[in-house]
Parts: sequence; C-alpha cells; structure tokens
Amino acid sequence: MPNWKELKRFCDRDGWELYKSTDHYYYRKFMSDGVFRRTKVSHGSKEIPKFLWKSILKKQLQITQEYFNRIK
Repeated sequence: MPNWKELKRFCDRDGWELYKSTDHYYYRKFMSDGVFRRTKVSHGSKEIPKFLWKSILKKQLQITQEYFNRIK
C-alpha cells in the first residue's frame, strides 16, 4: 500500500490543484467533461490502510492502481 506522501506526490504530478492546506491537503481536479474530483491527503507519512486506499482509488481519484503506480 502507498503512504500519504506518495499520494500527495501523485496529486502534484497528475495535475491536481491544491486548493486548501489545513489539517490535511485538499486537492481537486477539473475533468474535460466538466466534472471535478476531490481528495483529501493526510500530512502524515504512514502507509494508507488497505480498505481506505481501495476507497480512495475508486471513489475519489477514480483511477486504477496501475495508473497510480505509473505517475507516482
């Protein structure tokens, strides 16, 4: 499983906009079809729990594990 720093690096490299940084980093990405996605990244450096990572991939990032691995 990736850690929070890898998720932040992915967002930065994949064109996600950091729109707020408080207790977490808040990112959004506007898609070509007018829809935008949002995700929240912890300031921590620990590994993301498996159940949470699967949810982030599917519901927030809406990408595959393979795509994440190529960009991170």
